[in-house]
Parts: sequence; C-alpha cells; structure tokens
Amino acid sequence: MNFDIAGFSYWEGCLVFGELKIGTELTLVREEDNKFDPYAVAVYYKESKLGFIPRSANHEISKFLELGHTSLFEVRINRITPDAHTENQIGVIVYIK
Repeated sequence: MNFDIAGFSYWEGCLVFGELKIGTELTLVREEDNKFDPYAVAVYYKESKLGFIPRSANHEISKFLELGHTSLFEVRINRITPDAHTENQIGVIVYIK
C-alpha cells in the first residue's frame, strides 16, 4: 500500500521535516478513541505524530493493529516533495514483512 500522509499540516511534521528522508522508517499506531474515524491509524516518526493513513485506506491495517499485529508491517517514506501542498509532501509505503 502507498499513500500520502493525511493531516500532515495539522501535526508535528513541520517540526521534523528536515530529518525525514526517503527510506526513513515510520511507525503505525492505532487510535481506537479517535472521534473522527473509528479506524484511525496514526503515522509516527520517532515520537512525532506526522498524521494518518487516509481514511479510504485504513480499515484493514487498523484491524490488524487492533489484534496486536504491530510488527507485521514495515513502513517507510518513499517520496518527499517539499514544493507540493503540505498534504502531498510525504509519500509512504507499507509492506507486509
């Protein structure tokens, strides 16, 4: 699966943007208490929340994470486009290990 990080402009992405590179490993965290999306999966770089998997693509991954399969996925940055709109600056790819 690949996607642009949803909500990138609302979280901590601008604080760590200079540290992000293609190939940087990211972490997925299930947000069961998210009041806007019952299947919300946040994307983190170290301790910084970058945003979310887009709502249209998060359902299956959220179920795996909910069942405790957090080590099933490898998540990496596959595109950085600094001149794009902030919602399209960081592309992510998710692999099943």
